[in-house]
Amino acid sequence: MTNWLDYLPTLLQGVKITLSITGAGLLLGLVIALVLTWILERRVPVLAQLTEGYLLLLTGTPLLVQIFLVYYGPAQFDWMKNSWAWTYFREPMFCAILALGMNAGAYTCRLFKGALDAVPRGETLACQALGMNGWQTLSVKLRHAGRRVIPAYSNEVVLVLKGSSLASTISIMEIMGLAQRLNGQTYDTLAVFGMAGAIYLALNGLLTFLFRLLERRALVFQTQG
Repeated sequence: MTNWLDYLPTLLQGVKITLSITGAGLLLGLVIALVLTWILERRVPVLAQLTEGYLLLLTGTPLLVQIFLVYYGPAQFDWMKNSWAWTYFREPMFCAILALGMNAGAYTCRLFKGALDAVPRGETLACQALGMNGWQTLSVKLRHAGRRVIPAYSNEVVLVLKGSSLASTISIMEIMGLAQRLNGQTYDTLAVFGMAGAIYLALNGLLTFLFRLLERRALVFQTQG
């Protein structure tokens, strides 16, 4: 049996792609979450109901199904293939990031909304008394809710990183994609996927450590403030 470490150089080639998908998905998810949270906070007519439906759909269905729908779904429509959007939707990387971002946006919105609901109403009234608009009020409340959001959001980041492994199902050669290819070549399943799991474990451990540092800094900042 081949030494487990022999597979490490090949699997490490997928780390950059894994981190790229994760980072882009988190960024897109953060933008989506902020917009949806604002809609829910402001109780925008119709949009608030549509947002609730979006959250129910994205949090109630598996990420793998969402990836398949985003990647394979548009190809079923001729008008999509003839449109400018097909340039993007035919790319597996774009579809993986879009699906991951939409999913992360729904869960992150739930986190933000829960943290905002826990902020005392007096702070909202104070912002309104100072003449702040909706975005400014939301920004102030998010800063006060940050202490509650960071631990939960760190878990979401870890979940998104692990969820990026599903990009391998649409032929993206990130860590899991390379592991599947290696396994098909060597049939050394335990060693290949064991090493892939170790890489994910190391990445998640690093992310968790960084968020713990961020959480401590936020606590110090909040105490000083």
